[in-house]
Amino acid sequence: MTTLILLVVAVLLIGVYLSWTAGRLDRLHARIDAARAALDAQLLRRASIAQELATAGVLDPAASMVLYQAAHDARQAPEEQREVAESELSQALRAVFDESAQVEAVRAAPGGEDAAVELAAAVRRVPMARRFHNDAVRAARALRRHRTVRWLRLAGYAPFPLAFEMDDEPPPALADRGNGAPG
Repeated sequence: MTTLILLVVAVLLIGVYLSWTAGRLDRLHARIDAARAALDAQLLRRASIAQELATAGVLDPAASMVLYQAAHDARQAPEEQREVAESELSQALRAVFDESAQVEAVRAAPGGEDAAVELAAAVRRVPMARRFHNDAVRAARALRRHRTVRWLRLAGYAPFPLAFEMDDEPPPALADRGNGAPG
């Protein structure tokens, strides 16, 4: 009788552990989905602000064209090419705003102060959103690598989570101005 009780307790403990692990994995996948939605929102915001600035007439025509095309490509890129398109937008932003004189020209235009502050905030938030997403992906991958999770297929049919890798280095002239204070 004692053996039967110990066996039932052991099976019960294993069941609780497996249930807890499956629940944790489910929460991690939900966290990845939420982080990806937040990252997508920040990328879209950055591209929208860049397009708005490119069409506002405050930049020189060549800079406007480069910035507009990169922002348009980032917004329209298919999912499998999104990382490359977003990296190209980051590079375009650095090329256009490589000097603080360009930022000052935007600030001097009517409504430019708000646009510059909004763009600075957007380029600052993208790396944070990407980091949150990639941290959630890293945690889910670590849990999914455990033998128990693989053997018992506790992840079900959820796709293996992929990190979002892109160049998200902000232009130095904008990175220093995220607080909206001049100079």
